[in-house]
Amino acid sequence: MLLPRPHRFDVYVAVGGLLGGLLLVGIGLGTRTADDPITLFDGPWPTLVPLTVLAGCELLRRTAPRTALNVGTVAICADLVTQGNLASILMFTDVMYASVLYGPLASARRTQWITGLLTVAATLVPFAMWRTPQALLIGVGVGIVAYGPAATGWIVRNHRDAAEAARLRAEQTALLAEMDRTQAVVAERSRMARELHDMVANHLSAIAIHSTAALSIGDAKTSQEALSVIRENSVAGLAEMRRLIGILRDSSGDTEPVAAPTLDGLGALAAGARTNGLDVRLDADPGTVPAPVELAAYRIVQESLTNALKHASPGPVTVALAQRDGSLTVSVTSPFGDRDGPRAPGSGAGLVGMRERVALLGGTFEAGPEESADGKIWVVRAMLPLTEGDPA
Repeated sequence: MLLPRPHRFDVYVAVGGLLGGLLLVGIGLGTRTADDPITLFDGPWPTLVPLTVLAGCELLRRTAPRTALNVGTVAICADLVTQGNLASILMFTDVMYASVLYGPLASARRTQWITGLLTVAATLVPFAMWRTPQALLIGVGVGIVAYGPAATGWIVRNHRDAAEAARLRAEQTALLAEMDRTQAVVAERSRMARELHDMVANHLSAIAIHSTAALSIGDAKTSQEALSVIRENSVAGLAEMRRLIGILRDSSGDTEPVAAPTLDGLGALAAGARTNGLDVRLDADPGTVPAPVELAAYRIVQESLTNALKHASPGPVTVALAQRDGSLTVSVTSPFGDRDGPRAPGSGAGLVGMRERVALLGGTFEAGPEESADGKIWVVRAMLPLTEGDPA
């Protein structure tokens, strides 16, 4: 199995250590003299073997740190029986440091314990044998060469891992923020679509229906009445559109805040539907409800009346609101239309918008034809739970 290509910095370290060691050998500078009891090989040249091996270990310090440490440990032990080379010691400390920094977590933790125990043993055993203060220097040397680099590598590794964890948390936070922003944009666009549909569609539907009547009926009086209704709805629709534009426009002092419609306006809503030709019968006793529920109920009634204007057959349209079991029940019934097509074109977004409004409040919604004593009717029914803690 081929080892990965060494990092460029590791090559520089290996070459620098090897050249530095050769320079020390050339000038005859070693860490021990030939008279030292542990020196088995005299002369500076035997130190080249561990020096060269440790330079090779430096090439593996990042790509194969455990292998570099094992081979480097054998090499530094071999260096102890020669006159020694300071470059070999320095390269071994770097290999020890790199093995903890770049090696597997379990191996790094194990190296920490082993070098710590060796340092303690190298301090206590010689002192217990020789009973001289100078014996403590052996432990100091082992600590400097082995435990010191391992501890430094462990500290740097912890800081590196903490920085990486912080970076990942920051990326995750940014990702979640972007997801929240996207969801907020989608939710706001859906809200704008519902408001635009509910505020303007009923007026435009009435305009379309009455303009068709004005064009198809030759009676001047009927056409005049239709044109009056068209004008009223166009003016109201234009006003609603201006309000919506004012909501969307950046606040610059030229717009006034618009109050949301309330259930107190159901009477006016029913009166406008009667003007458009619907026989609306209103039975509303909603009581006091939270503002979100009030707005949703108003929009459901408004859209239901618009749909009745476009699709229903002639007959009474009943609107009923009442509180039952902690919920506001909204019911709108109209004669089921058997027309070939609607009296005014529609997009089908009305039912979707009503369903979304109810879902946002955690309620239930259903719409469809039903059989009744008066024949087939179209029923829109919504149950809007009242928020806990709000007055009911």
